[in-house]
Amino acid sequence: MQDTYRCEHCNDVNKKQVGKTIQVAGWVSTIRDHGGITFIDLRDETGIVQVVVENDALIKGVTKEAVISVTGKVTSRGEGNVNPKLATGEVEVVVDKLDLLGPVTRPLPFEVGESKGVREDVRLKYRYLDLRDPELHNHIIFRSKVISFIRKEMEDLGFLEITTPILTVSSPEGARDFLVPARQHPGKFYALPQSPQMFKQLLMIGGFDRYFQIAPCFRDEDARADRAAGEFYQLDMEMAFSTQEDWFEIGEKIYTDIFKKFSKKKMSKAPFRRIPYNESMEMYGTDKPDLRNPLIIKDVTKVFANTNFNAFKGSTVKAIAVHDIAGKPRSFYDTLTDKMVEVGSKGLAWIKVEAKGEFNSPIAKFLSDEEKKGLTQILGAKEGTSIFLIANKARIATKLSGMLRNFLGDELKLCDPNKVEFCWIVDFPLYELTDDGKLDFAHNPFSQPKGGMDAFKLDPLEIHADQWDLVCNGYEVASGAVRNHDCRVMEKMFALVGYGPEVVREKFGAMYEAFQYGAPPHSGMAPGIERTLMLLLDEENIKEVIPFPLNKSAFDPLTGAPGEVSNKQLEEVHIKVDIKKGK
Repeated sequence: MQDTYRCEHCNDVNKKQVGKTIQVAGWVSTIRDHGGITFIDLRDETGIVQVVVENDALIKGVTKEAVISVTGKVTSRGEGNVNPKLATGEVEVVVDKLDLLGPVTRPLPFEVGESKGVREDVRLKYRYLDLRDPELHNHIIFRSKVISFIRKEMEDLGFLEITTPILTVSSPEGARDFLVPARQHPGKFYALPQSPQMFKQLLMIGGFDRYFQIAPCFRDEDARADRAAGEFYQLDMEMAFSTQEDWFEIGEKIYTDIFKKFSKKKMSKAPFRRIPYNESMEMYGTDKPDLRNPLIIKDVTKVFANTNFNAFKGSTVKAIAVHDIAGKPRSFYDTLTDKMVEVGSKGLAWIKVEAKGEFNSPIAKFLSDEEKKGLTQILGAKEGTSIFLIANKARIATKLSGMLRNFLGDELKLCDPNKVEFCWIVDFPLYELTDDGKLDFAHNPFSQPKGGMDAFKLDPLEIHADQWDLVCNGYEVASGAVRNHDCRVMEKMFALVGYGPEVVREKFGAMYEAFQYGAPPHSGMAPGIERTLMLLLDEENIKEVIPFPLNKSAFDPLTGAPGEVSNKQLEEVHIKVDIKKGK
C-alpha cells in the first residue's frame, strides 16, 4: 500500500536496511538536544526508533508528542551505542527531511507513559493521551485480538453471530435501566438492554440453533474495581435443546483455548471443579471463591452455644485457622482487625495457639476450657496456629468471613500469581428472603427451577435454580442458566413472590406470548469480556482494559456525559426537568 507519510513502521527498521533511505512517521516520544545534533525517539503503534537530526532548522516547532514524518538514511549505531531495550536499538535514522504533521500547541497535562500516577479524572479527560501510553495502548490491541479469537472460536463451534436491538423495553433484570424517552410516544420510554436476555430467547423460539454476539450491556449500577459503570461487554451465547452439561463442555473449551493462546499461567485442567452454592458459602464465604487460597472457613457456632462471652452470645461464629504463623507480630493482627472494621465488622477476635495448646489472646480469659478444646478439635489447631473468629448474624458472618479469608490470602501471599484456578458454582437458590422477611428472586426470574413444576412441592427456599457461574481466581467471569420456557412455571414462580399472571404478561409480554407457540428447551451463558481481559493481563482495575471508561460516578470527563440538553430537545420528548427537586 502506497503511504504518503511512511514506508516503514518504526519497529520494523532494522540493520538489514543500513544504507537505505526510508520514511517513518509517528509521535515524538523524547527529544534530546546534544548541541547541534538532536536525538528523537519516534513512536508509533509498533514501537520506537531513534532518529537523528543534524540540521536545527528541521526541528523548528517540534516538541514532545508532536506528530512528524521523517525521511532519512538508516545507519548503524555502532557497537558502543546499541540500546538493548529497543527492538530497533542497533540502528537509527539520520534525517534529510522532516514534516511537522501535528504540532503540540498546549502544555501536556501529564507525561505520556506516566499517567497511572495521575488523578483518574485527569487521565479520563485526556484519555486520547493516556491511550498513547504503550502499556494501555497494548491492552486495547490485546482486547481486539482476544475478541477476534473468540469470534473465530464461536464460529468453529457452529454459533451464528446475530445482533439484537439496543432500544428495547424496560424489564426487571436485577439492576436499574438506562431510560430513553420516546419522541413519538409521549410519556413512554425505551430502555437500553441490561443484556440481550429476551431477544436471545426469542431467537431460540424463532428456530435458530446456536446464537452469539459480543454484546454491549447497559446497567445503571455503582462501579467497582471489577465492574464498569454504565456499560460493559459480554460474550452472549444461547443454544436450543441444551443442558447445563453442554455449557460446561463449551465453557471449558472456550476458556482453555483463550488462556492457552493468551496466557502463560498454569491453568486448572478441564473438567473444572463443581461446587454447590451452599458449600461455597460455607467453606469460602462467597459464591466466587479464589481456589488458589487454601484457607477454609469453619462454622464453630455450636462451640459457643452456651458461652458466657457476650460478643459471641446468640451469634453465628465463623473461624479460620492459619497454621505456622506464630512469628507474626501484633501489628499483623491489628492490621487485619482494622481492615475488618472498615468493611463493617464489629471487630476481629484472634487467638495464637502456643506450647501445650495454650491460648494467647485478648479474649482467652472469656473462653471456657470446653470452648478452647472445641475450637482446637474442629480447626485442627496446634502450636503455631492462629485462629481468627467473626461473630454476627448468619448472613453477615458468612460475608465477613469470606472477606477475612481474602485479606489473609493477600497478607500472607497465599495465592500463586502464576496460577489460574477455575470452578463452576452450581445449585443456586431460586429464592431468598429480603431484609424485611419477604420472598424474592435470588438472582433473576429467567432461570428454570430444577425439576420444573415439581420443584414447587418443596419449601421455596429449598428450590434450586438451573443456573451456574464460572469463577476464576475470585472473579465471576461468566453466568449461565437453563431458561424457563413454560408459561405455567413462569406464573408459579412469580406467584410465590406475590405477583399475579397479569404482571408476567406486562413485564414479559413478548416472551410470555412466544412461549405459547412452541418454545424449545434452551439455555445460555454470558462470559464478561472485560473481566476475562483483567485476568489475562493481571490488571486489578477494569478501566485498564476499556478504551473510554466512565469514572466511578458514571461521568465521562472527556465528553462531559451526562450533559444538559436544550429546552427544545426536552420539549420534543415531552419531558420537564425540575432541578430543585432533582427530578
